[in-house]
Amino acid sequence: MGSATGFDFSAITSPFRMQPGLRRLAPGAPQLTPLRPGDPVLREKLAVLTEFAPQALLAAPGFDATPALAALCGHAAAEWPAAWHHEAGAWHAPWLGWSLAGDEPQADGDAAPDIGRCLSALPREWRLPALLCLAFAEDFAVIDGDSARIPWLAVCLPSNWAPEEKVGRHFAEVHAPVADNQLLVNAGEHLARLVTQPDRWERFVWTITRHPRLHAHPDRVDPAPWPPAATADELASRAFFRTEHQTFIPVPGLRQAVFTIRVSVTPLTQALADPAQARQVHDALSTMSAAVLAYRGLTDARDRLLDWLARRAA
Repeated sequence: MGSATGFDFSAITSPFRMQPGLRRLAPGAPQLTPLRPGDPVLREKLAVLTEFAPQALLAAPGFDATPALAALCGHAAAEWPAAWHHEAGAWHAPWLGWSLAGDEPQADGDAAPDIGRCLSALPREWRLPALLCLAFAEDFAVIDGDSARIPWLAVCLPSNWAPEEKVGRHFAEVHAPVADNQLLVNAGEHLARLVTQPDRWERFVWTITRHPRLHAHPDRVDPAPWPPAATADELASRAFFRTEHQTFIPVPGLRQAVFTIRVSVTPLTQALADPAQARQVHDALSTMSAAVLAYRGLTDARDRLLDWLARRAA
């Protein structure tokens, strides 16, 4: 299970609105988070790529991801050379103990064999994206600024959406199921053009969920409702604060960007240790529309969560 470390609580505003919330990334701020063996994020990603790769690694017909992958690999090597670098014609992920020479996995020393088995089982064109997904906590997608479409995804840890239903779709189509989505949809083409320019951008997303796993593909999310008889304290003890830190890495020479998504899941009681943070979440939750509450699965839990949050804020 990930932690909410790095989440910026200033992104939680009230009254709550579904909006882009983009802001310029601070100069020099890292956009990637390297993983080491034993990290829970790595375990979940490896399980997804081993069992459900066709739902995680997707490309629109005819799309060439080579420039975007080159930009991502170069950015990763510049940010974290100890965790990702190119040498002797191969991309190396030293902290994992694995490399790709061309598209052939190679173990560096006493590397865990499960990563090699996973990579070898994938189509050759997906081995480099998969190794990137395992070397870093972030998932990745490509945004095309000219068409406002998403032609390529390497997403192991979706938040209640199915990557296979989004690949190749227009930004407006991707966000069509989102409740109160008008601000997002109206800004879609402008946002696609903005994030594929040289400036770097970020945004933060959050929700409260009853599901503890990082991997929340709708096919594998427990459909059980919030326990109706649980008290406010009992409900909060079973709830989790799910966040995403999203950034954009421009692809030089093309109107494209690599969209990075880092998911964290933290027990609610641990995530909101500060009364001021509890107050922020309380005020945002209290102003969510009925449509947003239903979309996020919070309708039945809202009043009890507000009770707990108010007491935590006090």
